[in-house]
Amino acid sequence: MSAQITKDTRLCMSLAARPGNFGTRFHNYLYRALDLDFVYKAFTTQDLPAAIGGVRALGIRGCAISMPFKEDVIALVDELDPSAAAIRSVNTIVNDDGHLHAYNTDYLALRELLTLHRVPTDSVFALRGSGGMAKAAVTALSDAGYRNGTVVARNEEAGRDLADAHGYAWRSEPGELRADLLVNVTPIGMTGGPEAEDLAFPAEAVAAAETVFDVVALPVETPLIRTARAAGRKVITGDEVLVRQALEQFVLYTGVRPDGELVAEAAGFARS
Repeated sequence: MSAQITKDTRLCMSLAARPGNFGTRFHNYLYRALDLDFVYKAFTTQDLPAAIGGVRALGIRGCAISMPFKEDVIALVDELDPSAAAIRSVNTIVNDDGHLHAYNTDYLALRELLTLHRVPTDSVFALRGSGGMAKAAVTALSDAGYRNGTVVARNEEAGRDLADAHGYAWRSEPGELRADLLVNVTPIGMTGGPEAEDLAFPAEAVAAAETVFDVVALPVETPLIRTARAAGRKVITGDEVLVRQALEQFVLYTGVRPDGELVAEAAGFARS
């Protein structure tokens, strides 16, 4: 963000049912550090078509999309990137002169983190969840070459549909299931939720795993991550997903990829 907002300053924004501060602080920190003439602001709306129409009509450069708008917004954009088309869910819109191109940087972040942490593609995985983030995670695993896995979901219809779409197994509860890679994409362990102190997988399954991946970002150290660290397992945290997907949005909006040290500074500032 430049020292002074002018008529040429480019606006990026987010739309969420309950706007937070992480994205606003993360993006604006990077704009200032890189002397980019951008500004980022969070919004909510009761009229999604009008809001997206405003993005198009006002030349707003980028728009992050959060729940509950990720699926409904599909009908309002012009083009779906494969990252969004594969899971029918959008979390990022880029406006190129009125043409709205939609992406899913959650999917991109999940793919990148599996690679960065060198999780072997022959790992057997168990993934708990069947919602929008679960679709992104299962598709990322499938596209990355993971062939042997189980979707664990209490909602049988959604769980079976998600598993069947990618050739995986389904079960309603973890039970005695053991896997090399455990992935939690449910709210279990989330701060303020009804299951904030619970484990998404039994401690015995955590001890038997090689890597534990929890997409829950608050708290940074969820009960599942704490248990995995205590057992000496490799971990991938929801905070890493949060930062990585925000970084990919920043790159799509600006065309600039900051170095890792600056990204870490921005993430620390956004959390503070």
